[in-house]
Amino acid sequence: MITPPSPLGDQLERIERARAARRRRYVLQDEWITLSHGSGGKASRNLLDGLLLPGLGGAPLDGFDDAAVLPIGAAPARLAFTTDSYVVSPLFFPGGDIGSLAVHGTINDLATAGARPLALSLGLILEEGLDVVVLRRIVESIRTASAAAGVPIVTGDTKVVNRGKADQVFINTAGVGVVPNGVSLSGALVQPGDRVLLSGPVGDHGIAVLLAREALEIEADIRSDSAPLHRLAAAVLEASPQTRCLKDPTRGGVASGLNEIAQHAGLASAVDEGRIPVRGDVRAACEILGLDPLHIANEGKLIAIVPAAHADAALDAMRSDALGTEAAIIGEVLESPPDMVLVRTEAGGSRVLDMLAGDPLPRIC
Repeated sequence: MITPPSPLGDQLERIERARAARRRRYVLQDEWITLSHGSGGKASRNLLDGLLLPGLGGAPLDGFDDAAVLPIGAAPARLAFTTDSYVVSPLFFPGGDIGSLAVHGTINDLATAGARPLALSLGLILEEGLDVVVLRRIVESIRTASAAAGVPIVTGDTKVVNRGKADQVFINTAGVGVVPNGVSLSGALVQPGDRVLLSGPVGDHGIAVLLAREALEIEADIRSDSAPLHRLAAAVLEASPQTRCLKDPTRGGVASGLNEIAQHAGLASAVDEGRIPVRGDVRAACEILGLDPLHIANEGKLIAIVPAAHADAALDAMRSDALGTEAAIIGEVLESPPDMVLVRTEAGGSRVLDMLAGDPLPRIC
């Protein structure tokens, strides 16, 4: 009589296979670039680690962090620098548009480095035939978002390409900020026992954009969460000066964000499914579409990894901000299995939370 393998044994075997796959040296074997390479999931990591980083000859880039932190001569102050491009479709969606999204996204990349944002650049690539009314609306949104965040646009560039060579408008932004003395954030600093905090419900942005783009007949009141996180991040750092890592889970969602942190630290994390806030409309839409909310992009949420002793203070700081009223402690960092993220299900089991393998949500940022 053959004894069937136990569910625990099956899961440990799956975890070990996943770990073995991650230990392999990345080599980009694809012959063509696809939309999946921009999804923020596994294909994006393959492109970054298998071609871009080695192709740049060991440039001082860190594929896990959203901004570079650079010393300024002999001064103790440090400069945070980041850049991003925005190609969202449609240009306007419930809760935001490509203009405000570009401002918020770049500010948030600076905020996750612990920086106080100073200024942004703005690059516009316009398609011939673009309605000037549309452009005027986008520019007004950029101005409004920049002013509300207190981060000015100080330089920029405009290019026009032939009709059919762009999708109306593409935007590139770069941002600079100052990192205060004593602030040092990185996934590499995460330690076993640290707590994982999430500032609010996940999946709003990606589902809002998907429903707007595809005109799906799903009755739901879902709006993008696009917002600048620098004030929320500063509040967390004040409450928990030893915060290890901050991350905004954009492309690839919370799943990609937590996996990047785990791989950077060489540790594991476990999150509780029942503690992860998801709005009812988003959860229902994901169930209809066969999507996991943890893989859906966000543009106004913050993951914070803090020492256990500071978790309650950091949570209170999040909840005191308008953008963090539904914040929660969703899990903790573990020593093993290294490089992995586990979800403890409400049914009492657990599953591996991996990066997105395909690309169900193209063009969400």
